[in-house]
Amino acid sequence: MDKKKLLIVDDQNGIRILLMEVFSSEGYDTYQAANGKLALELVLNESPDLVLLDMKIPGMDGLEILKRIKEINTDIKVIMMTAYGELDMIKEATDLGALMHFTKPFDIDEMRVAVNTQLKKNLLEKRT
Repeated sequence: MDKKKLLIVDDQNGIRILLMEVFSSEGYDTYQAANGKLALELVLNESPDLVLLDMKIPGMDGLEILKRIKEINTDIKVIMMTAYGELDMIKEATDLGALMHFTKPFDIDEMRVAVNTQLKKNLLEKRT
């Protein structure tokens, strides 16, 4: 069985490291990007199953990255992470195809459950 691929996009190194550790230990292939350009290269080259995407990234913001991910592959699931109550952006992200969002500081167990649920749901869909 193929390992699921998870891409973590956040400009904060500490958050990327934390999420990489958590999801590597869950058995996922994890990739990380600190900016939009690298994130999109990884989306093209690795086709991740799910992207954890920070809303506020210098250079190219989360909404722009989300739009481009969906242009590359509409099947890639995206969960947004946000540090502020950016409700208008969250609504726009949902309209663009994000599944849900977590507000920082998020509960890592809730994040883990959400990712596992999304990726296992993916497996079930592929079996039928």
